[in-house]
Amino acid sequence: MSPVPTSIRNVALVAHVDHGKTTLVDALLRGTGVFRANQDLVDRVMDSNDQERERGITILAKAASVTWGDVKINLVDTPGHADFGGEVERALALVDGVLLLVDAAEGPLPQTRYVLSKALALRLPTVVVINKVDRHDARPDEVLSEVEELFLDLATDADDIDFPIISAVAREGRAVLGIGMPGPDDDLTPLLQAIVDTLPEPGGDPGDPFQAIVTNLDASDYLGRLAVGRVVRGTMRKDQPMALLDEEVSEGAPAVTRKPTALLGFEGIGRVEVESRTAGDLFVIGGFPEVEIGDTFADPGTPEALPRLSVDEPVLRMTFGVNTSPLAGQAGKFVTSRQLKERLDREVLGNVSIKVNETDSPDVIEVAGRGELQLAVLIESMRREGYEMQVSRPEVIIKEINGKRHEPQERGVVDVPNDHVGTVTQALAPRKGRVTDLTPGDTNRTIVTFEAPARGLVGFRGQLLTATRGTALLHTHHVGWVEWVGELPHRMGGAMLADRKGPTTAHALDNLQLRGELFVGPGVTVYEGMVIGEGARGGDMVVNAVREKQQTNIRTHSHDDAAKLVPPRLHTLETAIEWIADDELVEVTPDAIRIRKRLLAEPDRRRAGKRATAAG
Repeated sequence: MSPVPTSIRNVALVAHVDHGKTTLVDALLRGTGVFRANQDLVDRVMDSNDQERERGITILAKAASVTWGDVKINLVDTPGHADFGGEVERALALVDGVLLLVDAAEGPLPQTRYVLSKALALRLPTVVVINKVDRHDARPDEVLSEVEELFLDLATDADDIDFPIISAVAREGRAVLGIGMPGPDDDLTPLLQAIVDTLPEPGGDPGDPFQAIVTNLDASDYLGRLAVGRVVRGTMRKDQPMALLDEEVSEGAPAVTRKPTALLGFEGIGRVEVESRTAGDLFVIGGFPEVEIGDTFADPGTPEALPRLSVDEPVLRMTFGVNTSPLAGQAGKFVTSRQLKERLDREVLGNVSIKVNETDSPDVIEVAGRGELQLAVLIESMRREGYEMQVSRPEVIIKEINGKRHEPQERGVVDVPNDHVGTVTQALAPRKGRVTDLTPGDTNRTIVTFEAPARGLVGFRGQLLTATRGTALLHTHHVGWVEWVGELPHRMGGAMLADRKGPTTAHALDNLQLRGELFVGPGVTVYEGMVIGEGARGGDMVVNAVREKQQTNIRTHSHDDAAKLVPPRLHTLETAIEWIADDELVEVTPDAIRIRKRLLAEPDRRRAGKRATAAG
């Protein structure tokens, strides 16, 4: 029987995308005996969300626990993409220290800097893990120097730069103290020992009046809304009433006080019912449908609220509207503005980095977030749940600073083959991007670091992947605000628009493909104002994509040849959002992604164009 834990460590794993956090959590779970010997295992067991597995990224912060000796270690796996920084900030509120993973070949990248700055701002002690030291192009000594430079740049106290270093091959569950290659018989003992030695035990006396902070929300079909958080002091008991201190209480309203319907703790990758949770431990609690992120649970006798959590503000916004296309309502279960609003309101409750605002139209809702990927993940989740909607092109949120317009500035890192370095710099120039560093990457690859206005990077990812034939890797991160840089160019080609409703024909598309690149194949139902391709020249081009071949009694070899169609460019949600212009929308249904004009009828578009010209 394993010993009963007598102490706790709470640690968050933070890193740039794909530096191995989730793989290391897998290894820690395996290495500490969380899984049975005969249990079927899948890789990245913590990435349980469908989109996380498909995209290969962590979207939601999640917790698990392992027991090592007499110490219980709560592990919080965090997203590595900057768009989900809000999850990282909330995860850091749960822990007393961080494991900073850095790839032994790539070194620190933008999100490494971002998460480390957040951890150091909270004065959290750090264990640095140089991961993937078995890569053939690993350069652990140089990477360690880069990490130390990063600490010197960000640290505000001498204690911040005192951290243990572990070299690891997380995939194989091996680690060694210092810089080196773990031996074939090594395991993760050096890492676990470093966590126990470096991270403090949680403070808070179990005998004090109880107080706990809510950092996340979850839902259960049986228990309803669940609050996830950490006990800061005292002991939370299932059979005792507790007071919920929300924003209304701070404004003078009485606190809701009742016993919870369920109290759960983390054990392995699951949750188990418990009778109590003491200071420092993580909890999941049911029975408070009013609870929101940032609220405090407290002893009813001493109802003292903790400071509410704060996260960085959104920098990008777009509109979600009721689908008004002629094909609306054919595939979705939820199509009304009321259903859209209810779904978005639920999202805001569990995701504090998303903001929802009303617009002039009751059928259109403005949604603001940290980046294109975060908003695309939300739209994709809604689509899979059966929602239909039409969304606009993302636009940046403008700030007034010292009386002048400022827009968000991004720092990006592109990892490309050497042959495409020129492609990247040429693509950045018209977007007002500025290359700040060029360093060698993997064999025959270069890492280009740049800064550019966030507005200029909308659609950049798609252009980059096309220009480099899918070989480029791009990561961006918000770094601040820059004075408005003026107008920026968008796509080169114009929209090819259908002029009527009906199924496309091979005969019509055969002629149209000579004038641009098509987005649809034959037999696809289109409607007036729907974008079916990108013209070779700028400006809209209205075309008949449903024209049938004229039937005659004359047969010739040339006329009877079957049409040879080039495969169409099929847009994903992300590429469609990147591609559209301000006067276009992406129609999202459970079974289709379509691009359309805001005004479907050609006379309406012509009149709108004249009004815009007259207005200057």
